[in-house]
Amino acid sequence: FEKSICKFTGSKYCLGVNSGTDALMMSLWGAGISGEDEVITSPISFIASVSSIIHVGAKPVLVDVDDDLNIKPELIESAITTKTKAILPVHWGGRVCQMDKILQIAKKHNLIVIEDAAQSMGAYFNNKHAGTYGKISAFSTHPIKNLSALGDGGFIITNEKKLYNKIKLYRNHGLKGRDNVEIIGINSRLDSLNAEVLNFRLKRLKNIIKKGWKNINLYKKLINSHKVHIIEDKKKEKNAYATFIVLCEQRDKLKKYLKKFGIETLIYYKTPLHLHKATKFLGYKKGDFPNAEKLAKKVISLPHHRHLKIKEIKFICKKINDFYS
Repeated sequence: FEKSICKFTGSKYCLGVNSGTDALMMSLWGAGISGEDEVITSPISFIASVSSIIHVGAKPVLVDVDDDLNIKPELIESAITTKTKAILPVHWGGRVCQMDKILQIAKKHNLIVIEDAAQSMGAYFNNKHAGTYGKISAFSTHPIKNLSALGDGGFIITNEKKLYNKIKLYRNHGLKGRDNVEIIGINSRLDSLNAEVLNFRLKRLKNIIKKGWKNINLYKKLINSHKVHIIEDKKKEKNAYATFIVLCEQRDKLKKYLKKFGIETLIYYKTPLHLHKATKFLGYKKGDFPNAEKLAKKVISLPHHRHLKIKEIKFICKKINDFYS
């Protein structure tokens, strides 16, 4: 499985681990992020993006997002301090961040780039696969992802052999051989059964993503309300669409209305990371990241999976149009 991922992404090394969260924590740990270090990341993500930084003893520093829900590169430099050691861009929903701009900033300030590529297997930016821009990158194979295991799973990719060897040892109790414990490690091996399932599904990933694109293009054609905004892909982007997130007015009422007709929608996520009870200690307050807060009130994920029939998408679009009319 690890060799197959290297071939697919164009990376030199891959390490299968127990979850996407473990992949993030070990990427940060492997890259030397620890106490007193600051890591810049986005307030629009799953909690693991921030908690992984906290778990290695460092401090997450948040920067507002652009209208595509990804971190806004133009705001990063103003958040850099003498303690900043890394930037952790989150490729939200399968859309790769503007990595050309982020890499320029990182190079200018001598910062490490660690990609949270949890949702972006099969996504590209400037014809390079997500996760191949930074020093090291973390992916998730949770069942909701495009490349999904039977349960939790994840993997790390990097081009640095030293980093690969360090984490390979760490993920297996620090064991070298059967009895020689070289470092104090953890147990985060990817289950063999999951690896087998992922190998099988990897061969079908491109077709799964293509079918998702086809369904999304049908949505674009059929939704006629200006109160629903489908984020356009830029020329440099090839979005994997792990989730099909759109921005809409009266989000909660629309969700309730669609549910009456058996149409399931999900929200990723209604609370930006700085407004959770668990992250209060970071010192942020409501209003600190206005775009993230505004967009979080509008996000809704529509069904776009490969098993949908054309008539079902037409039905969903009709009900969305009916709601707004």
